[in-house]
Amino acid sequence: MLKGPLCTVRHLLNTDLNTFIALVNDLPSRGDYFSTQFKSPETMRREFLQHGFVTEDSELFVVEDQYRHIVGVITHFKSRTPTSREIGYRLFDAALAGQGYTTEALRMLADHLFRVHTWHRLEVLVAPRNIASVRVAQKCGFTAEGMLREAFFINGRYQDVAVMSLLRHEWEVLRGQPGPAGL
Repeated sequence: MLKGPLCTVRHLLNTDLNTFIALVNDLPSRGDYFSTQFKSPETMRREFLQHGFVTEDSELFVVEDQYRHIVGVITHFKSRTPTSREIGYRLFDAALAGQGYTTEALRMLADHLFRVHTWHRLEVLVAPRNIASVRVAQKCGFTAEGMLREAFFINGRYQDVAVMSLLRHEWEVLRGQPGPAGL
């Protein structure tokens, strides 16, 4: 469990499952930047029972506010290279946007991944018009690298996606962590 002043990032519990499924499958809350495809509740329950949404290739966390309400989700998963991890995040209620939940969750997860694992690079793929999501990544030290043209199919059309990354040595500078061999 990762705790910050605004939120907690933790694994999904059995007692959360019904609420989580309803939040994830609420199509109107997905807006313009998330796919409208969803999994059936039965499939999600089966996957949760099998591995709790934690495998070698991916790990899912819920973002919880100070009142223990699930306000979002953040996950990391296998990327294109063995030294990288991709991170995805979503706030469930647009009314909570701008309050810092997603920024704090991303910062805590990035810190955790760099401290616990040997990955060299973290990536976020974001719709370039999703200014709020771009700002979240920028506030956490991620740098825009380029565009994957028409890489996502969302809301009936192909859309571009921006690639943003944070490298280990950049994170070390941001967090005041020592580099290799204490340098």
